[in-house]
Amino acid sequence: MRSPVVQCELCPRKCLLGNGDRGNCGVRINLDGKMQTLVYGNPAAVHVDPIEKKPLYHFHPSSLTFSIATAGCNLHCKYCQNWQLSQRRPEETTNYDLPPNKVVYQALKAKCKSISYTYSDPVIFYEYTYDSAKLAKANNLLNVMVTAAYIQEKPLLDLCKYID
Repeated sequence: MRSPVVQCELCPRKCLLGNGDRGNCGVRINLDGKMQTLVYGNPAAVHVDPIEKKPLYHFHPSSLTFSIATAGCNLHCKYCQNWQLSQRRPEETTNYDLPPNKVVYQALKAKCKSISYTYSDPVIFYEYTYDSAKLAKANNLLNVMVTAAYIQEKPLLDLCKYID
């Protein structure tokens, strides 16, 4: 019996995926009829940055932000400054084991005021961003997304509850 086709409802591309197929982003996959992410808790970039690098100059100036990103992106911009990350699949990058609780712990340990979901577009690592942002809020951390916001309305509204 053939596994059902699944439609990804995260971004406006609404990719139709057969079993084992990945979306345009390269990180969302149909596994036996269920939409899964291949990057949850496995960022390929982890840095402590000044908030001004996001570039946010009037949002808690001179504070530090804990920046995370995964491989993949649902856009393919020719001018992307982070193409080595955004245009790769997760198996093509070096990834870290950093579930949401460790993201928050590391941000607090580094004396960061916020967590930034950045470099590649955080829309494609939505579940990871959502869970990390929710936990960050519970620990008095701010949340920043550097994004093109190419996302469907429902997931955007759900996520906005936790983004500053």
